Amino acid sequence: MSLVEQAISRMRRPGAAAPKTAPGDSGPTPKPIVTAPVTEPVSERASSARRLTIDINLLRAGGYLPEEAKDRQFAEHFRQIKRPLIAKALANDGTAPTDPRVIMVTSALPGDGKTFTSINLAFSLARERDVSVLLVDTDLLKPHVSKIFGLQKEPGLMDALVDESIAIESLLVTTSVRGLSILPAGTPTEGTAELLHSDRMRQILSRLCGHDPKRLLLLDSPPLLVTSEGPALTSLAGQIVLVVRAGQTPSRAITDSVNVIGAGRLGGIVLNEAPVQPTAGYYYGYGSYGDAPSPKS
Repeated sequence: MSLVEQAISRMRRPGAAAPKTAPGDSGPTPKPIVTAPVTEPVSERASSARRLTIDINLLRAGGYLPEEAKDRQFAEHFRQIKRPLIAKALANDGTAPTDPRVIMVTSALPGDGKTFTSINLAFSLARERDVSVLLVDTDLLKPHVSKIFGLQKEPGLMDALVDESIAIESLLVTTSVRGLSILPAGTPTEGTAELLHSDRMRQILSRLCGHDPKRLLLLDSPPLLVTSEGPALTSLAGQIVLVVRAGQTPSRAITDSVNVIGAGRLGGIVLNEAPVQPTAGYYYGYGSYGDAPSPKS
């Protein structure tokens, strides 16, 4: 029985132990791969929006997108991941306790490849004609997405959480990739776990979903077992994708993470650095490329 299959089996048993909180990761900080400045609005409709030109070649060079020769292979892997997520999101009838358009990407521990997965899943979702995607950097302690895209000095989510007079739509950064926009983490502040668990955070997510019924929110979130911020976000997401690093993530960590998430909102388990793709339809492997990027979050 595989690592992931054991986790799923244990999840279904009563009395599973809850995870303990451990210190955060102190891994390397990613270098920005986008040097173009954020510019002024490009349309009246998004009069308060900012725009960012994304250099795909720089993303590849930084290890955040697969090398060009593996584009087709990775595209197919991420199609398999996104299809059930989109189907559930578009079938939303408003009766679920949390909106399935809010998709959280997380991991048990640092270094499992969640930010790599978030970025590639965001690009894959942006190719869809029926939806758009907003990549939200909710890893407020280690805002890798903001740093990778050169937005670490831009106002973002934390600013709106602290100052309720800020209109959240004014902080979105539109990009040169059709269908993709980014909400940076924003200005560092204290009490991030409490901010993410606040009514203000729920209000922000509701407004972002309400502004465009075809918009999917993709939250690049902190690891579940080493921060209090990660578990705080699980109650806000309608679907949660757990990234597991093959041969590295301890089975107990997987079991504890699945228990934190709950089976009802687990959108799938992405098996990173798997030598072969599993045949079971419940989780996905995307090869061995994930060991190249540095850092992983």
